[in-house]
Amino acid sequence: MRTALACAAAMAVLLTAGAASAQATPEVAWNLGVTSDYVFRGYSQTSEDPAVFGGVDLTIGSFYAGAWASNVDFGDETDAEIDLYGGFRSEIAGFAVDIGGVGYFYASQPAGADYDYAELKAAASRAIGPVTLGAAVYWSPDFFGVDDEATYVEANVAISPAPKWTVSGAVGHQSLDVNDDYATWNAGVAYALTDHVAIDARYFDTDVDGPLSDERVVATLKFLF
Repeated sequence: MRTALACAAAMAVLLTAGAASAQATPEVAWNLGVTSDYVFRGYSQTSEDPAVFGGVDLTIGSFYAGAWASNVDFGDETDAEIDLYGGFRSEIAGFAVDIGGVGYFYASQPAGADYDYAELKAAASRAIGPVTLGAAVYWSPDFFGVDDEATYVEANVAISPAPKWTVSGAVGHQSLDVNDDYATWNAGVAYALTDHVAIDARYFDTDVDGPLSDERVVATLKFLF
């Protein structure tokens, strides 16, 4: 219920924003990809198997909304994740600021699993030459499967050493009221094959011992339309 209310509130904000930005030209972007392992905050969401994903984004001025989906495998009946998100992007004092919300929904989840949840997001980044430094915080009142609050904080960096190349990495900390906190980090390199096709190779790890959270290297191919 809290997830539904949070998503409804986010959609109301976006509808109001869309009316205020009526003179802005809507822009739609699509993405489709395949990855050797869908990893989220250091944990495999597909039991270390490949995933196919896709999404669509609508931008009107400074406001955006979108949807994204992927197959998942939690060892039960759950077979897909669908994300709905929206927010506001702007530039303040040289910083790119992003304020928004995300709803995560899981298809075919077992009765009582309570996987669905929502997060509020605040992020900022700044480009200094070829280097972009950023930070983000996500807060959920009712996190995935635990029915309690959770906060995720991340610092990230991206460097463009040459045209078409991007080297990036991030360090994050997931805080859970009912479970142990953990740290996660990743580093990788991406290359734009064309304006619409990119590949990414990335190393992930956490400080949690387990088959789904151990270190791994993931390859991703993504198409942009």
